Amino acid sequence: MRAVLAWGLLAAATAVAVVVLAGERLRPPLPVIATLPHFVLTERGGGEVTLRELAGRPWVANFVFTRCQVICPQLTGRMRELRQRLPEDATLRSVSISVDPEHDTPEVLRQYAAAKGVTDPDWYFLTGEREAVRSLIRDGFLLAVEDTPENVAMPVLHSSRFALVDATGRVRGYYSPLEEGEAELERLIADARELEREERRR
Repeated sequence: MRAVLAWGLLAAATAVAVVVLAGERLRPPLPVIATLPHFVLTERGGGEVTLRELAGRPWVANFVFTRCQVICPQLTGRMRELRQRLPEDATLRSVSISVDPEHDTPEVLRQYAAAKGVTDPDWYFLTGEREAVRSLIRDGFLLAVEDTPENVAMPVLHSSRFALVDATGRVRGYYSPLEEGEAELERLIADARELEREERRR
């Protein structure tokens, strides 16, 4: 009787595993939205970060600036929440790019990250030359950024979306964590896991 029960449990577990694997195989691949150009930016620690150095692992980008009094604190909070929700074996990196690079020097970004309690080594804060950053956001990520100096609270208007980038530097998804909340973070995590599996199959 015990042997029959054991075989039954084994068969059930096998069936579940087959269904899960089949579901993964049947899931359509994420679209390729854009291919990022080569870039050289500076991390808050002072070192250079390039597209090539980010290759090999998926990463998620968002766009913030330290003088922002409106959405940027919320975006940084959402990125922190995302990092906390990641499975322990996740390889996803986070990249926060300043849209106000003339003000946001590496030292300013270092102070900003410290004030937000960011210690995760897989979360980068990047700055660089103004036109290089603008070109990367507009022409690479295909997202909006615009100077609005007359708006004291928001002198730079920019996209609040998160962009998921694969291990080869291609944008594979956009996410709206402020509008959609936790469900959007879970969708991003699921898509990032899919990119990890995609990379393992390469």
